Amino acid sequence: MRTADLVTSALLILLSVVVMYDALRLGIGWGDEGPLSGFFPFWLAALLAAVSAALFLQALFRRATKPFVSRERFIPVLKVLGPLAAFIVVTDPPGPWSGLGLYVAGGLYLGFYMRWVGGHGWRAVVALSLTIPFITFLIFETWFLVPMPKGPVEAWFGY
Repeated sequence: MRTADLVTSALLILLSVVVMYDALRLGIGWGDEGPLSGFFPFWLAALLAAVSAALFLQALFRRATKPFVSRERFIPVLKVLGPLAAFIVVTDPPGPWSGLGLYVAGGLYLGFYMRWVGGHGWRAVVALSLTIPFITFLIFETWFLVPMPKGPVEAWFGY
């Protein structure tokens, strides 16, 4: 746990420094119409750096032998993280490849997650894996007119 706290707080300090540096480029002062663009990011990053430095020092002087996470607790995290990462890649993969789009990938993710993690029956898995992406498609594409990443199935239907 001590190592994880040290690494996390060090990364947050580094992130804070990057944000503060970029906020300085935007201006952190006060203009005629109020704060400049970098005012709030700079001070929020400064606050994050101060808190992270305090956590770093606290972790540095603490003697803890307790592990960051046990195997039994890490497996459920991987059960969520693995399919989620696959969902993101399948939706819109990087590079020249075309993905399945948000709706088809969402249906696959929902079905896989319901069956594997939730242990639901096939009838419920298939019904919700088809219904929820279809309703989501109607809401975003026809009512709100918000274009979402689409794949070959949506193109086949003319969207």
